[in-house]
Amino acid sequence: MIAAVRGEVMVRRADHVVIDAAGVGYRLAVSAETLKAVPAAGSDTFLHAELIAREDSLALYGFSSEEERDLFRLLISVSGIGPKVAIATLSGGTARDLLSAIAAGDAKRFQAVPGIGKRTAERIIVELREKVAGTLEEGVALAATGGGDARSLARDGLVNLGYAPLEAEQLLDGLSGEDPETLLATALRKAGSGKAV
Repeated sequence: MIAAVRGEVMVRRADHVVIDAAGVGYRLAVSAETLKAVPAAGSDTFLHAELIAREDSLALYGFSSEEERDLFRLLISVSGIGPKVAIATLSGGTARDLLSAIAAGDAKRFQAVPGIGKRTAERIIVELREKVAGTLEEGVALAATGGGDARSLARDGLVNLGYAPLEAEQLLDGLSGEDPETLLATALRKAGSGKAV
């Protein structure tokens, strides 16, 4: 399996790039976000890759970060989301923004993508919310600055993920813990299971 491609950019288009790696030109479909990181033709670049094998085709997808590639894998695991729709979804913002949208239950963010209707957007939230909680915990905890107790840091983390302050308080009600990461993870699991009021 092809996991990464390093070489000279031969072609740079809106939806794909071609990279010359040791004399072989690899065509990689890319999102708008990844395209921003690909330099002009003639320059060297490195992309993480995912090879999708179908009965009638082999398609290579390129990503500027492992985080984006991991989100691509999560998206195509959802019923009704193919690689092309996943790439279109990734073009709508950074991987971190999209992970936050999933954690916050922002289905409208995904409905804006061509090929994703209301039901599919809701399915993305339901199926991936629990999975992305762990990915976001570290980043949110690191983003929290200044002093404060664990509960207030966890509340700030939930607000940063898009929850209203009142929703954040409701998710934290009844939870106990000494570090904000644990509280945040538990609150996100609670939100994902639908136990929040």
